[in-house]
Amino acid sequence: MEAPTNFYDGNLAIPLVEMTSFQKMQIVRGGVTKTYLTKLKDETSLDYDALAQALSVTRSTLINKKGDQKFSDHISERIIAVAEIYSFGYEVFEDKEKFNQWMFSPNQALSGAKPFSLMDNQFGREEVQNLIGRIAYGVYS
Repeated sequence: MEAPTNFYDGNLAIPLVEMTSFQKMQIVRGGVTKTYLTKLKDETSLDYDALAQALSVTRSTLINKKGDQKFSDHISERIIAVAEIYSFGYEVFEDKEKFNQWMFSPNQALSGAKPFSLMDNQFGREEVQNLIGRIAYGVYS
């Protein structure tokens, strides 16, 4: 079974941070399944309430899908974006628990906001991704 921060492409699990934009676009157009979301939920230790907040959808939208049923392209795009941030964070922090804790801790570089609280829109996700990138390059953040 592939890690949710990877996406299964045929026989190869590809880390999302290593995928091209074109590959991610193809995944979004094909739709992300509930099975993938469940794996992401388990790996990130997020519950449906937190995922619903990050994806800007209702909890029932996430829960009502079953198995291989697919989400719309809009929701699929957000799922991939969140998974990509977690994939990048896990790579940079080299410790899932430390990264998961960091996501819910107030951060001075974000004016005291918790990184996860910014995940509900594209601009917030970009800010979190940029901050992780600064950490990766040793820039004080």
